[in-house]
Amino acid sequence: MNLLFLIVTLTGLCINCSFALASESQKSPQSGFNFIHHDHPATVALLHEVSEKCPDITRVYNLSETSVEGRDLIVIEMTQEPGKHVAKKPEFKYVGNMHGNEVVGKEMLLRLTVYLCEEYLKGNELVTFLLKHTRVHIMPTMNPDGWQKAYKEFKETGENGWVNGRYNANGTDLNRNFPDLDKIVFENEKSDPSRNNHLMTLQKAFDQFPDLQPETRAVMRWLSEIGFVLSANLHGGDLVANYPYDTGPPHQMGDYSATPDDATFIELAKSYSFFHGKMSDASHKLCDLNSKFKDGITNGDAWYPVGRGMQDYNYLETNCFEITLELGCKKFPPASELKGYWEDNVWALLNYMLQTHIGIKGIVSSTSGTPTADAVIQVTELSTDKVINHDILSLSDGDYYRLLRDGAYKVTASAEGYHPVTKCVTVKNQNYVGARQLMTVKELDFVLTPATEARPEGADDAVHCQLLSWAASQGRGKAGEATKEEDGIEAIRQEEHEFLEDLLKYLNHHDRWEALRPKMSLSHLSRVLYGELSNLGNDQRDKLLAVVLQHIKEKV
Repeated sequence: MNLLFLIVTLTGLCINCSFALASESQKSPQSGFNFIHHDHPATVALLHEVSEKCPDITRVYNLSETSVEGRDLIVIEMTQEPGKHVAKKPEFKYVGNMHGNEVVGKEMLLRLTVYLCEEYLKGNELVTFLLKHTRVHIMPTMNPDGWQKAYKEFKETGENGWVNGRYNANGTDLNRNFPDLDKIVFENEKSDPSRNNHLMTLQKAFDQFPDLQPETRAVMRWLSEIGFVLSANLHGGDLVANYPYDTGPPHQMGDYSATPDDATFIELAKSYSFFHGKMSDASHKLCDLNSKFKDGITNGDAWYPVGRGMQDYNYLETNCFEITLELGCKKFPPASELKGYWEDNVWALLNYMLQTHIGIKGIVSSTSGTPTADAVIQVTELSTDKVINHDILSLSDGDYYRLLRDGAYKVTASAEGYHPVTKCVTVKNQNYVGARQLMTVKELDFVLTPATEARPEGADDAVHCQLLSWAASQGRGKAGEATKEEDGIEAIRQEEHEFLEDLLKYLNHHDRWEALRPKMSLSHLSRVLYGELSNLGNDQRDKLLAVVLQHIKEKV
C-alpha cells in the first residue's frame, strides 16, 4: 500500500464518516441499556428483551444443567438463521463470569448483545457481516451462584474481597475443574505425537473425573454438541490477553509453554489487546508490579500455571481455539465505572469476533457426494516444512475450519477407509475493525476416494505445493541480504509508519502512544488510528483533513 493510497483511504473514511463502527456517543445515544450490575433475573430478562427486539437473528437457550443452586446457564445465539448449524458458517462463543466475583466480562457481554441487536437493525456493515457469516453464542455468566455471593458482599460493604464469590456454590474453582488434557498431550508428544486432538470422550471424562461440577459438565456437553471455532472467556484482576498453554510439563511448569499453534495464538491475543483502549499501551497503570506484559499479551504458563483450565480443554478436546481475557484490575468495580470499561472493550470485542474468519475452511466429502465427518485436517507450514502438530476434525456436515496466520501451507484431509488428499494454499487474512472490505476466508474443499477404489491421479497437488514451498522458503534471499527493490519497499514502509505516528500524535496529545507506537506494525497503527478517527467530532475531522491535505500537497 503506497503512502498516497493510505492517506486517501483514511481521509475518505473521515470525509464520508462511513465507518463500520462509530463511537458510543455517535452511534447509540438512545440505547436502552443501563450500566448496572444485573442480577440473575435481570440477566435473563435482558436476554429475552434482546431476543424480542431482534427475533430474526436471536435464540435464547439454556445449557443441559443448571448451576448448583438451580440457576439456568443461559446463552443467547445471534446470527442470521438462528437455531441451526449451517455448513461453512463458523461457530463463535464468548463466556463470562466463570469466576463469580469477576463481573466486568458479564456486563460487557450483556452490553454486546444489545449493541449487536441495535446495530444490526440499523444496517451496521460490520455487525451485518458478523451475523450473516458467523453463528455467535454469548453466555454472560457461567457462575451465577458465585456472582450472587459476591454481589451480596458488594451490596453490604460497598466492595468485594479478592476471592469471595470466585468459586461455585460447592466451593470449586471452575477454571481448575476441567479434565486434565495437558498431561495427556505432553505424554503423547513423547510416544505418539499423532494423538494431538480430541483426547478424551465425554463419557470417559465424566467417568474419570467424578469431581466435575454441574456448570463444568454443562459446558463440556455444549462444546461436544457445537463445533466452535474460536472463543474467549472473560475474567478480571489484571489487564492482559492470555493464550495457551496454561500449564506445562511437570519439570517445566512456569516456563513458556507453547502450543503447536503458538504463532496463531499470539496473533489472536494481539487482535484483542491492540484494539482495547489500554491493554497494549505500555504506559497504562499496572495492576501490580509483576504484571507488565509486552503488547498486552502473555502465554498462560509463563505468567502462572493453571491446571485443568477451560481454555486448554477447548484446544485439546475440540476444534476450538480459546484465549482468556483479563479486563481490568478491579474484579467488582462500581456500576458507575462500567461505561468506561465498555468504551475500552467494544472495538476489541468486535475485532476478536472477526478473527473467526482467518485461515481456511471447506467441505470434506466422498466421491459419492456424502459429507465426511471426523476427517482429519493436518497442516504443514511450507516456509519451514514442519507439520503443525495439532489436527482438527471435520464436523457432521463435512465442514471444517482451520485458523491460521498469514503464510503458505500444505493441507491434507484424510479419513478412515479413504485415500488422503493434499492441497496447498496461501493464506492472507484481511479482517479487522476498520478494514475497507470484510471477507470470509479462503475455501478449500476436499473430495475423498474410497480406499476400495484406485487412488486417483492428482490426489496430491504436487506442482502447486512445490511452487508455494519454493516461494515460502526464499524469504529475503541469502542470509540477511536485501535486494534494492526490498530496500525501496522498506523505505516506503518507514515513511508510512512515520506519517501514521504523526497522525496519532495529532489526534492524541497525551503520552499513551509514545512507548507503544515504535513497536507496532503498519497494520496495527492503521487499526489504532481508525479507532481514534471514529471518536472525532465534525470540527476535529475538518482540522485533520486540512492537515492531511497539506501533507498530500507536500508529497505529490
